[in-house]
Amino acid sequence: MKYTQLGRTGLQVSRLVLGTMNFGPLTDEPDSHSIMDAALDAGINFFDTANVYGWGENKGRTESIIGSWFAKGGERRDKVVLATKVYGNMAGDGDAWPNHHKLSALNIRRAVDASLKRLQTDYIDVYQFHHIDRNTPFEEIWQAIDVLVQQGKILYVGSSNFPGYKIAQANEIAARRGGTIGLVSEQCLYNLAERRAEMEVIPAAQEYGLGVIPWSPLQGGLLGGVIKKEVQGGRRASGRAADTLAQPAARAQVQAYEDLLDKHGVEPGEAALAWLLTRPGVTGPIVGPRTAEQLDSALRAVELELSDELLEGLDEIFPGPGPSPEAFAW
Repeated sequence: MKYTQLGRTGLQVSRLVLGTMNFGPLTDEPDSHSIMDAALDAGINFFDTANVYGWGENKGRTESIIGSWFAKGGERRDKVVLATKVYGNMAGDGDAWPNHHKLSALNIRRAVDASLKRLQTDYIDVYQFHHIDRNTPFEEIWQAIDVLVQQGKILYVGSSNFPGYKIAQANEIAARRGGTIGLVSEQCLYNLAERRAEMEVIPAAQEYGLGVIPWSPLQGGLLGGVIKKEVQGGRRASGRAADTLAQPAARAQVQAYEDLLDKHGVEPGEAALAWLLTRPGVTGPIVGPRTAEQLDSALRAVELELSDELLEGLDEIFPGPGPSPEAFAW
């Protein structure tokens, strides 16, 4: 496994991030534990989750599965850089209650303690804001975070799904207050087929020293050889990938992508991950395997070297938007 610094911090993390969203809803607890053991054995030390994972009436289930894995001992917790998130309402779907979601100081305090209990640990390495909160000022947010850092409950803070201007705003206010390091990472939707983050989110992250952690690196399976699998009678596309393939022009684009990789003898899913590892500012993409076999495929991407010819071909098929403001102005 290869490692890098998380943004401007001294924290060393693996170039692949283990996503755990499937733990509980799609992968049972024993298999989830096996995947985490395999990831750790392969050198992946950066695990990502969120308090709402498990979804519906099972919100928090994913954190609990990770917590029971930590409880097995064997230095599991000490070896893992643990990231979780706060924002979503943890009440039942029909029982939303004021102050049980978003980023008020009250909810942050409540959510951290609940996550620590489920995770069976006394600290979180990277505590991430799952979404912007348009109603809570960053002065309040940073005051709450400062208390948690002083209490030893969290070490670093990251954002997720933030626009570029909010990354700038958050860190400028942190700098004015003094004594807080501010955001150190941004977790955003970014892959070959969805490159809008290159306009402002990634430049803002680079300017302020945030590590970029792409989620959905295969665009919901779209970049994982979905057409080939469909032709061979394998698992059919669903969700975001199915919606995209229903558009003739987009389907032709994905077909060109698969044809190009077939020409170079490279597996689509591995190429999509390897491409992200070449992108400026990227710490590592989140991979969310449902099975051990999917984890093995992701691991091969770390060692995959993409030729200049192949990189140019990928850019031709999936051109980026270009930087801001040139992408929308002269």
